[in-house]
Amino acid sequence: MRQSVFSLLAALLILLQARICPAQTISLSQEDRALLERIQRDSVRYFLAFTDPETGLVQDSSRSGSPASVAATGFGMASLAIATTHGWISYREAYERIGRAVHTLEKNTSGQNGFFYHFLDSKTGKRIWKSEVSSIDTALAIAGALLAATYFSGTDLEQRIKALYRRVRWDWMLNGSLLFCHGWKPEGGFLPFYWDTYSEHLILQALGIGSDTYPAPKEAWGHWERLADTFNGKEIIYSYTGSLFTYQYPQAFIDFRELDDDGINYFENSGKATTANREFCARHQEEFLTYQHQMWGLSASLGPDGYKAYGAEPGLAFHDGTIAIYSVIASIVFTPEESLAAVRNMYELEGGRLYGEYGFVDAFNLDQKWKANEYLGIDQGITVLMLENFLYDGAVWKRFMKLEPIRRWMERAQLTSN
Repeated sequence: MRQSVFSLLAALLILLQARICPAQTISLSQEDRALLERIQRDSVRYFLAFTDPETGLVQDSSRSGSPASVAATGFGMASLAIATTHGWISYREAYERIGRAVHTLEKNTSGQNGFFYHFLDSKTGKRIWKSEVSSIDTALAIAGALLAATYFSGTDLEQRIKALYRRVRWDWMLNGSLLFCHGWKPEGGFLPFYWDTYSEHLILQALGIGSDTYPAPKEAWGHWERLADTFNGKEIIYSYTGSLFTYQYPQAFIDFRELDDDGINYFENSGKATTANREFCARHQEEFLTYQHQMWGLSASLGPDGYKAYGAEPGLAFHDGTIAIYSVIASIVFTPEESLAAVRNMYELEGGRLYGEYGFVDAFNLDQKWKANEYLGIDQGITVLMLENFLYDGAVWKRFMKLEPIRRWMERAQLTSN
């Protein structure tokens, strides 16, 4: 009897280990690890080169004349904090650089109810391009700042960042509903678009519901739809565009590996969506040269005809042979072997022409003989954070999951541990 019980427990343990995927499931060669570390370090250098020295705001793009992006600024704060642990930048320099960004956001009065405009003038912090007060970009900025604060525990900077978070009126962005609005403009009020299905908005949900000052009601968590479809035999809770970034951005911060949302594990779901993205590209190898040689990765990125929301099934499945390189790297926690193989191939492609001073360029398309000649701040940021999770045993996850707002969100949303 005792032996059968032990056998049952052992079987359950095996099932549990198969279900909860670790951040790294492969043994890296010294050469592969060196490559990934180089990519991470070079990606961090973007934030040293394209941050305004006075305001601390990070350019949206390396393109000359690019405005700042509040989301890129959040990723920048997180990336600089991470860099201190590797000796790539001193603690003092990171503290001062992040402090300048926090000061600019503290004094910024051009937003609304604690939310920030999507694009800002790098020199003044004021709204540019008639952009919207953005719910998701504010959430990414706050998430990056909160993560950075954990590296400066007990300092004035930590307290200032927490105050920045606590002043956001998350309930206001619901516009009287249980769905977060995409944004607001002074010319016309709230935008007619809401986060009503699965997407990158999980980080917005977590910070909004977890607030101790102006929270969204806990019912908001269950109000958006979890639309499911099947691709190649796998049922996936999918995003409308099918873009990989929608499965990655929240999970750069939040460790979903052991969280159950009424039977849904979003880490597993992202793994299935990533595999579907790769298989979708494989199905179209004869149409597009770019998808050959184990290369894949459809996500919002620059393209031959401008910025596009590329994606695979299930979802809109819009593609033209353009691969977003950052999306392959950021998938490495979900599909380590497949991502690493693609990264190697892209690094060696045509003598390394896709790799530059700040790591990989944003995207490329072999069929149209095109590659991006610039880098995007948010894509550099997701690269840094996901590699930190992959290479260093979920280092970002361990810090972020200890934050009080995240613990409150988990409790209020009734997320249970697997």
